[in-house]
Amino acid sequence: MKFGVLGTGVVGPAIAGGLVAHGHEVRLGARVAGNEKARRWAEAAGKNASSGTFADAAKFGEVVFSATRGDVAVDALRAAGNENLRGKALVDVSNPLDFSKGMPPSLFTAAAGDSLGERIQKEFPEARVVKALNMVNANLMANPGRLHGESDLFLCGNDAAAKERVAGVLKEFGWKTVHDLGDITGARGMEAYLLLWLRVYMTWNTPDFNVRIVR
Repeated sequence: MKFGVLGTGVVGPAIAGGLVAHGHEVRLGARVAGNEKARRWAEAAGKNASSGTFADAAKFGEVVFSATRGDVAVDALRAAGNENLRGKALVDVSNPLDFSKGMPPSLFTAAAGDSLGERIQKEFPEARVVKALNMVNANLMANPGRLHGESDLFLCGNDAAAKERVAGVLKEFGWKTVHDLGDITGARGMEAYLLLWLRVYMTWNTPDFNVRIVR
C-alpha cells in the first residue's frame, strides 16, 4: 500500500519508518521541496521511501497520516491540498497542545469545547478523518513491543470503512487491541487524555507507558 506522511519532526518519521518496515511505500512530506530532514530519512529508509512536499505526499498516499504539530496541522493539510485528500482515510495524529504559558500545556480547543480532529474533518469534509495514535509517544506508535505487556489503542471517526482500514495498519504495527470510540467527536476525549499523559510523563520521566482497559 502507498502512504503519505505529513511532518518531519519526531512523529512523522517514526510512523513512516514503521510503514516502510512492513513493506509499504511511503512518501514523507515537508512544507518545502528538498527539506533536509525528509530527504535524509528517505535516503536511509531504502527503496520504498521517498520525500517531497505536503502536497506530494498527500497525492502519493492511498492513506495519509497528519503528523505535524497540532497548532499547524490545519495549515499543513491546506498546503497538502483538499484535492489530494478527497476520499482518502486521513489519520490525524496531532494534539491541540498550547505551550504559550509553559509546562504543562493546555488544549487550545478547550474554550470552544471541540477537538482538533473535528476541526480537520470540518475543514476537509471530503476526507475520511480517523483520530488515532495521538495517545502514545512517537517511539511506541509503530513499535508497541517496547512496552512490558500488552496495552490498548483507540481510534474514532465518522467513516466505518476508513476506521477499519486504519485499525488494520495499527494491528500490523503490533497493536492487538484497538477500541473504536465512535464518531469524530470521540477525539475530544482522546485529545484531553494528553493532559493526564503529560502529568504521568513529568512524574515518571519516561514516555514509554500506555493504558489498558480492564472490565
